[in-house]
Amino acid sequence: MLLWLALSLGVAVGSALCPLISVELFLIGMVVGGHHPPIACWVLGGVIAIGQVVGKLLYFFAARGHITLPKWLRPKDKPRRVTWLTLVWAKVTVWFNSLRRRCEQHPKLMIATTGVSSVVGMPPFMATTVLAGVARMSVMAFVVTTLAGRFIRFTALAASPSLLTHVLPHFA
Repeated sequence: MLLWLALSLGVAVGSALCPLISVELFLIGMVVGGHHPPIACWVLGGVIAIGQVVGKLLYFFAARGHITLPKWLRPKDKPRRVTWLTLVWAKVTVWFNSLRRRCEQHPKLMIATTGVSSVVGMPPFMATTVLAGVARMSVMAFVVTTLAGRFIRFTALAASPSLLTHVLPHFA
């Protein structure tokens, strides 16, 4: 069982860092597959939530400027031609800075947005994580909010196959 929990933790951290890895698919496959010892839904939800928050903390601290990005991820200081893409990027930058200022002025709004995003994934949790870092959200508020939200999300997801197989036949 510890091996499966360690694997779940690793996949959760990996999916937090690389959005191409789906921890949701892994979790459903693990719960439905049944090729491992049964693990309680809340335990799986908790382990995956911890892995997700640990992975997202790297983005959070990078957005705050506490982690130096690798050279290939840093913006290059070279003159650019004015294209439609640079104009769009300029508008997005203005919008993002305005949103960041509003979040700094209203920290409870940032906590609520981060909490909702950590449960339902809208707005995208990755973007909300970066915005929370840029807006200087409290580290403790970020960890508590996202850990609770991710725990709710992944525990519900882990319980859903069992709920569907036991509840739906009674309605048919």
